Amino acid sequence: MPNENSYEVALQKSNAIREGLAKTPEKFTMLTGDRPTGRLHLGHYFGTLKGRVELQNMGAKTNVLIADYQVITDRDTTEHIQDNVYNMVMDYLACGIDPDKTMIYAHSAVPAANQLMLPFLSLVSEAELARNPTVKAEMEASGHELTGLLLTYPVHQACDILFCKGNVVPVGRDQLPHIELTRTIARRFNNRYGKVFPEVDALLSETPLLPGLDGRKMSKSYGNAINISMTAEETAKRIKKSQTDSERMITFDPENRPGVSGLLSTAAICTGRSEVE
Repeated sequence: MPNENSYEVALQKSNAIREGLAKTPEKFTMLTGDRPTGRLHLGHYFGTLKGRVELQNMGAKTNVLIADYQVITDRDTTEHIQDNVYNMVMDYLACGIDPDKTMIYAHSAVPAANQLMLPFLSLVSEAELARNPTVKAEMEASGHELTGLLLTYPVHQACDILFCKGNVVPVGRDQLPHIELTRTIARRFNNRYGKVFPEVDALLSETPLLPGLDGRKMSKSYGNAINISMTAEETAKRIKKSQTDSERMITFDPENRPGVSGLLSTAAICTGRSEVE
């Protein structure tokens, strides 16, 4: 995690970016994206997709990357990747991402983007990559050993951002180390070869943590998610199977009543109301 001083600096820049977006959105080129590991769900919608649509409609130059090459960073199989790419595009369209306003593309469709990898790798040291706290966290979460692909994952992200000349990336606080490394790579490249790439800034967002139907974080791997692609009938059926308890009174108590409280939190995020209303 970044220290408090670097976070405060990033937060100040982020606030300035929001002001700039409101006045001159056309000056900003944004990149966001997802790995196609399965269907998108409500956690994705309220966490990132809703914000992407808002930025798109403000007039920012918006790029959305389907990072199919990065699926194998922590997975041993490539099965269903192509189907997942198509399904992800359909989920994007359903959420309001407009292909007339937003460039949607996959790694595999633009191989030229990956040609930046070799020159960028020459600009960073192994020690700099090994210190990245996000890589360490992802390695521990996946249970995989540190492969060359995982070690250089932040450099691949820098390729994604700088390929489209992105100058702003919506991220949470935990992703700031990736942004700092991208800035470092852009600066070193420009010093060595001439001014080519902008130094990207983070647009910090407070992503609401949408609980799943069992009280845990909503996740594809837990099987507790409400997918964007579900029909109204499928959604109702999934909600009716959610974890509750025998108490007749409805109260918000995450510690003692995680199932009921999770449903209340989901309803609150979807309606813009508080859990206790």
